Amino acid sequence: QVQLVESGGGLVQAGGSLILSCAASRSIFSINRMDWYRQAPGNQRDLVATITSCGSTNYADSVKGRFTISRDNAKNTVYLKMNRLKPEDTAAYYCKAVIVRATISYNYWGQGTQVTVSS
Repeated sequence: QVQLVESGGGLVQAGGSLILSCAASRSIFSINRMDWYRQAPGNQRDLVATITSCGSTNYADSVKGRFTISRDNAKNTVYLKMNRLKPEDTAAYYCKAVIVRATISYNYWGQGTQVTVSS
């Protein structure tokens, strides 16, 4: 098991930047994958970015070139650096840890942090 706590959300003007953090309660070195999702009111929760234990990353098309996901194993923390923010990036952002044991995937979610981008 792992507990996740997100932080770093807030109100920012369009064009600005934020860095979200996801702190884990245990070492993330062996966690197979860490993801960032976001959910706007009335919408489904969408995948924003992923990073594997090997450091491979993937991004949703809507954030490519603007967002960067990274992990610091020494600090048990995953980050999402968000640049050139747009009003449509407004959402609650959630961190998820994926741990695979044998053939079973276990998902652990944080409580979320709100990002609001004003125009």
